[in-house]
Amino acid sequence: MAETGLVQIVEGALMAAGNPLTVTQIGELFDEQEKPESTEIREALKEVALRCDDRGFELLEVAGGFRFQVRQTLSPWVARLWQERPQKYSRAMLETLALIAYRQPITRGEIEEIRGVAVSSNIIKTLHEREWVRVVGHRDVPGRPAMYATTKMFLDYFNLKTLDQLPALAEVRDFETLTAELGFTDLKPEPEPEPESDALTVVGGTEHVAADEEKTEQPQQNTETGI
Repeated sequence: MAETGLVQIVEGALMAAGNPLTVTQIGELFDEQEKPESTEIREALKEVALRCDDRGFELLEVAGGFRFQVRQTLSPWVARLWQERPQKYSRAMLETLALIAYRQPITRGEIEEIRGVAVSSNIIKTLHEREWVRVVGHRDVPGRPAMYATTKMFLDYFNLKTLDQLPALAEVRDFETLTAELGFTDLKPEPEPEPESDALTVVGGTEHVAADEEKTEQPQQNTETGI
């Protein structure tokens, strides 16, 4: 197969996929007789990336593979294509997500101990629904609480290939620094606590929490809220 042909096939596949493709997945597009080596596919990917140098989109490698995406510098203009405003998240949810990312695997109780406040069931539910966190096991202590960790979807959403690309904790001076690094510079104001239903099952997990067992998101005295 000619080199130009391989580059065009790779470029077309990435454009049509709608989700990241790994080198292995790209290789599976070919018959066994014409299947290129992994090194050839990677060379083709490099050529595709070079072709994007002066364009409004780029080729990026994330945890799920390679994908095309609009350059972030163009977001002020591209965002106007949609009337819907981007989803805003509360400080409480982002602090919870950051703790899971940096301290995983971590239990809900451990998150509450660090933050000094209870974790709302709606926060855990939202993180599960967005497929940013998952239950990876249970702590071997009384009650066997679920342990949470981030997912490949979390890495893909934040344009990360591995967790090593997260900003080092030593470089994170405050919560605002961290949210800016993750792309959240506009936080939703903290909502007033609302009564929960009689029971709420955590999506994707194994917990079933009654409303009278829930605490509201109220700070305690003499506690730390840092990561």
